[in-house]
Amino acid sequence: MVVQNSQFETIAGVMRRIEERQEDPASLDELAELAGLSPSHFQRVFSQWVGVSPKRYEQYLRLDHARTLLANRHTVLDATYAAGLSGPGRLHDLFVRWEAMAPGEYATGGEGLSLNYGWFDTPFGDALAVASGRGLCGLAFTSEIGREPALTEMTKRWPNATLREDASAPRPHVEAAFTSGKAELHVIGAPFQIKVWEALLRIPSGHVSTYGDIAGAIGSPKAVRAVGTAVGRNPIGVLIPCHRAIRKSGELGGYHWGTPVKRAVLAWESARLEAAEVA
Repeated sequence: MVVQNSQFETIAGVMRRIEERQEDPASLDELAELAGLSPSHFQRVFSQWVGVSPKRYEQYLRLDHARTLLANRHTVLDATYAAGLSGPGRLHDLFVRWEAMAPGEYATGGEGLSLNYGWFDTPFGDALAVASGRGLCGLAFTSEIGREPALTEMTKRWPNATLREDASAPRPHVEAAFTSGKAELHVIGAPFQIKVWEALLRIPSGHVSTYGDIAGAIGSPKAVRAVGTAVGRNPIGVLIPCHRAIRKSGELGGYHWGTPVKRAVLAWESARLEAAEVA
């Protein structure tokens, strides 16, 4: 469990049930029964953890929510961004401290590096997390793609590293991701991918941008398809927010860990933003 709190675990399960029942939404009484709480108590607890009522959260999950975000919370990234943030070193943005692999490390595929991984329950289902001594290397949601494919893909990203199961190393990073939003990242990627992931970090939580905007922001306005591919290769769900990239039509587009997960993450962020705006 990401947060060692039975209440959080219960609400995370209810969030997943709401996502699964979009065609036939469960009533407040049904959700409260699932949580083992009275309807009034459940509503209070759910709103405390998620930021909005269960009904409001369900509304965020509807298919037209992405179009609403595009109309009202569309972030057009600064086209001069690449020149200012594509240099070596660290990028500190929106509480995320980021460190990309040095070119030599990338070329060797992580040779000599020790990585630890574990499985965690999150608001968006089961997740695989991988960490080095320098930060979180991967966060993959497995409810749609399965555990084995997720682990196989992560292993391929770091082909020459030593990988062993030990949840204690990634746990603090994962806990931080879903509570404070703070985490240290240690990623591997080709230079073009790194540029795209840096651009994703500039999209505020609760907002979206288009693949075309991202292409323009990194100085490659015609490379929309390549940007989409790089977005899909993002190794760290939520913290490098590839879910905030959508099509200019307002459609969600693809998501490496499944469109239902993408929709749920966008709904969760919208709920938290709305709660912050009201407070």
